[in-house]
Amino acid sequence: MSIAATSTNSIPIDIPALIDRSRIGGFQIVMLTLCAICLIIDGFDVQAMGYVAPAIIQEWGIAKANLGPVFGAGLFGMLIGSLCFSILADRIGRRPVLIAATLFFSACMLVTPLASTIGQLFVLRFVTGLGLGAIMPNAMALAGEYSPVRKRVTLMMLVSCGFTLGAVLGGLLSAALIPRFGWQSVFHVGGVVPLVIGLLMIFLLPESMQFLVLRGKRLEQVGKWLHRIDPAVVINQDTRYVVNEKAGKGAPVLQLFQEGRAKVTILLWIINFMNLVNLYFLSNWLPTIAKDAGLSTATAVMAGTTLQIGGTLGTLIMGQLIDRSSFRRVLIPVFLIAGVAVALIGRPEISLLFLFSSIFVAGFCIVGGQPAVNALAGTYYPTTLRSTGIGWSLGIGRIGSIVGPVLGGELIRLNWPSSSIFILLAVPALVSAVMLMLMQETSQRKTANAVVAH
Repeated sequence: MSIAATSTNSIPIDIPALIDRSRIGGFQIVMLTLCAICLIIDGFDVQAMGYVAPAIIQEWGIAKANLGPVFGAGLFGMLIGSLCFSILADRIGRRPVLIAATLFFSACMLVTPLASTIGQLFVLRFVTGLGLGAIMPNAMALAGEYSPVRKRVTLMMLVSCGFTLGAVLGGLLSAALIPRFGWQSVFHVGGVVPLVIGLLMIFLLPESMQFLVLRGKRLEQVGKWLHRIDPAVVINQDTRYVVNEKAGKGAPVLQLFQEGRAKVTILLWIINFMNLVNLYFLSNWLPTIAKDAGLSTATAVMAGTTLQIGGTLGTLIMGQLIDRSSFRRVLIPVFLIAGVAVALIGRPEISLLFLFSSIFVAGFCIVGGQPAVNALAGTYYPTTLRSTGIGWSLGIGRIGSIVGPVLGGELIRLNWPSSSIFILLAVPALVSAVMLMLMQETSQRKTANAVVAH
């Protein structure tokens, strides 16, 4: 337990307990909305390359497989950003890292239209990815720390739904912008909007109160934010704040493997890896593969958009189900269904309606399941490790997000039929389901041991 005190005579305020018993008011709604909008732009910018790929291939006269490394470069940058900046956020705070990352990738997106070669695009996507990688872990951590436990998963997934919503908007805007203004216009929009959001966050985004109390910093500001959450709370110069956690000691990454967390940490990493292989292969290559199958450019882009629409609805529905049930009861069947849906996408004999239905279900389960995996990490780790836990889970998982697009490019280069490619892609979804079963077994064993010890 950590207590920040100026007097031993005052009644302590338990910050998590106060948040849990308070209604979700305007202060929290503004904070959650800022995080969600930030993730909307994050999703828009991450998926932008997949949507503009057909236009760049046509304008530059290059082979489509040449864009595989470009997809991978952006994702590798996100990997590095997730690993490095999540640790930094657990040291200096979520707020400064989130604001700096937003402004940074805004500037990178505005420079991207100046690229005229694959090499320049490769470098720009990698650098942009560094900033993008810091967004999800810190937005999710803040959302969880300002949400009451009864609605925590729903609100965290609602915020993270901004990522898939941004990808949907990216598809719709790309389909409208590219024919009129060229592929460069997609990056212009993707740069200007986060610049505005970053400036708004400077004035409106709060820091994690639990983080500040555990660090013993800016306690007067903690009191102001608590009063905005619950105006009835009495706060004076003698007020003490309580967070029922220990302040972290040592390297945050090593702490992910201490106090019985090692097995779940590794299982989370594997689930993220497997799911992001599928998610980023589908997000980056689905429009191009659909176009090669004979669909028009607009229809091919809409195939990618359908994937993200399914993901958005999946996120909204799964959050409610998980809060009422559990992560494992929802996610295990979801990933089993995902394996079937992905395998069906590549069948050459299916109708257009069945194709789009399979894409929608795959998006519901895979794209919609990723925020649930992020929320699982966010609820499992304590405050001092929350950004690191989410960031490293995502960071290791993003090795899969690099493997997916690059592997896709190589399989296309080797002229693999679509049916074989999508059957291969069904395997990671099934592995994710098995890993969740192992997590369930670990959780049940830990609970049984605790009961015996008691």
